[in-house]
Amino acid sequence: MGSAAELAAAVLMMLGYPCLMLAALVPSVPAFAAATAVTYLADHYLHRKGSYLINRLSKVRAGLSIRFLIRQLLLILLLARLDLSDSLVFYGATACFIAFYGLQAPHGALVTLIRNRRRMPVATRNVDLASRIRIPDAPPQGLLNRSAEKMLHIDLAAVVGILLAAELDSAPVGFVGIGITLALGSLYVLALMPYVRGANIPPNATKVLSAVDDWLGEYKPETVLYFSGSKDSAYQVNMWLETMEQLDSRPLVILRERVILQNLAPTTVPVICVPGGVHLMNMDLSTVRVTLYAANVGKNIHMLRVPTMKHVFIGHGDSDKLASVNPYSKVYDEVWTAGRAGRDRYAIADVGVRDEDIVEVGRPQLAPIQTWQGAAEGREASRGGAADGRCPTVLYAPTWEGWDDNPGNTSIVSAGENIVKKLVKADPPVRVLYKPHPFTGTVSAQASAAHRRITALVEKAATQRAADPRFTTDAAAHEQAKAELARIEARIAELVGKGGEKGDEAEATRDGVVDVKKHEEIARLRAEWNDTYWRSFPAWEHRVIAGAEPRLYDCFNVSDAMVSDISSVVSDFIASGKPYAVTDSAEVGAEEFKRQNTAVRAAVILSNSAVELGALLDAVRDPAGDPLAEDRKELKQYLLGPDEPPSIEQFNTAVANLAIKAETRNAGQEARMAVGAVVDAGEVDAGAAEAATEAAEAQAELMNAVPAPGSPSSAAGEADGVTAG
Repeated sequence: MGSAAELAAAVLMMLGYPCLMLAALVPSVPAFAAATAVTYLADHYLHRKGSYLINRLSKVRAGLSIRFLIRQLLLILLLARLDLSDSLVFYGATACFIAFYGLQAPHGALVTLIRNRRRMPVATRNVDLASRIRIPDAPPQGLLNRSAEKMLHIDLAAVVGILLAAELDSAPVGFVGIGITLALGSLYVLALMPYVRGANIPPNATKVLSAVDDWLGEYKPETVLYFSGSKDSAYQVNMWLETMEQLDSRPLVILRERVILQNLAPTTVPVICVPGGVHLMNMDLSTVRVTLYAANVGKNIHMLRVPTMKHVFIGHGDSDKLASVNPYSKVYDEVWTAGRAGRDRYAIADVGVRDEDIVEVGRPQLAPIQTWQGAAEGREASRGGAADGRCPTVLYAPTWEGWDDNPGNTSIVSAGENIVKKLVKADPPVRVLYKPHPFTGTVSAQASAAHRRITALVEKAATQRAADPRFTTDAAAHEQAKAELARIEARIAELVGKGGEKGDEAEATRDGVVDVKKHEEIARLRAEWNDTYWRSFPAWEHRVIAGAEPRLYDCFNVSDAMVSDISSVVSDFIASGKPYAVTDSAEVGAEEFKRQNTAVRAAVILSNSAVELGALLDAVRDPAGDPLAEDRKELKQYLLGPDEPPSIEQFNTAVANLAIKAETRNAGQEARMAVGAVVDAGEVDAGAAEAATEAAEAQAELMNAVPAPGSPSSAAGEADGVTAG
């Protein structure tokens, strides 16, 4: 339903129309004017907020045009009830509103035509199309943005003028307002007309697609990251962008939805968004040898149909969820998992994915996670606390409630408050960082309420700790860090905003080539921001981290332990080697919980009462006596693969090996076609026979170049691109 303010605005707006009718029947010009103001302001507020309620009103035949028309008809009724039905103002008002609605048709047609002509068959980033085709500047956003709302609001001048004429009995005032409305409406239509003719028209789809093929022929992409999904799934492709930037082969990202492109993180990799399946299938991707898929979706078929490339499922997380062993994965040539665990999951699930088609490649995204060396603050805390109040940090990062009401999805409802209460009351003390999943509370009201209570607990504990004399603070240093944060944020905003938002998709495609130097500076500034953020408040201060920044991995690095739920968060945290606890929210029992979920085999298992938290805190305070330390090392390698060679090297090796297999297959096809041509000719042509022989020899050579399963290079290439978590 939107926010409470949006709901209140919608109620005021809908109540305003009965009030308009009542004021017209009475009749009362002041009352009508007041109700008119309420309906205008409420309508404008809802549109400015982009409220979901606006869409709902349209579904019940109370759309924008209808609301304006009803208000205008009620104004005509008011004039009639004021015995002005024979006056010039009455006739002028009637003629004005008829003419005004007559302007809506050309206005709407022009806006639609401009938008359709400027909607590219493909949208791109980091692809040089400007040198190949001419894409004109977009019309001013003031003309197209919320155009219907702006056009309809032009009637305000006529409405005000007519009301003043009725109240003051002055026809000229009314005709001034009428004239302003009709003049502005006509000017709006005239202002749109230049953008549907001449040099302001973008090239047609054929020319754009031809330019993209020209670019592809010049760039010659070798490895593609392919993705399709909803707006909320953009994180699944964003997590792979940095890995794509580090590939040894020429990378390309292909997206299928414009909304994903709009939510794509900044990258230096070329990106092509192709909404149309036919356009994609006709695109020249003849140089691509490996395609990586981050999600199992229906639109994958448009790429999977291409036989000249090898297809790999890399997923978007590593966990024991059922999505990590989707039977759909059988369609790929290979499935890449992080470590041995991913391979074993498929074997246990028995969904048709063959063991020889699974390659372990590690998790390149986990490189930013620092390995734990033991908490210095923890050793101080075990002796009663450091002099400045420093203490170990425990991250509570529960996942969200999911779509199916499974009590095992999240700990936030059943155990969250118990976990946080025990952590904030721990003695010796620890610091709590609470970072919930961004979807928390979007489905379950219980989860939303629990999140608010946990937030209140953490904030209250932080306030109490600030008043505790054991915890000192360097106010000057913190203020200096906050000032530095403001400076960094201002610089990032300047860099990100330089040049402003592009007018539309066509203009963004034309100008969307990333400035590499600026991109690198922003990355450096974000790292600097993260370091400064943690220095901007005391090291003992409890904190709720609800936004995108600092990122989850940054929270991992400043924490000494974590409490979470079954999700890819746990698998990722294992890369740090730090102690962790996982809540058995469904209460299946510790042994069964470990049997069902590989990632918790080296964890402290918590019941919903969280009484077992002491074992986790003991491990942080005394790393030497941690009984699960060796188990975590073994589990880390089992889940995520070996530390050496680095995961990105394993990933690149896997890409290179699979590219060789693609080349081998293609060479074999060429050899068979050459032999077939000789047979069809009915005679042995020396040149054709020689070509067939050369192709066959090339195929054999390529086959010999592919590492045999189990060889060192093959093992290096075996790793997991991640399963859906």
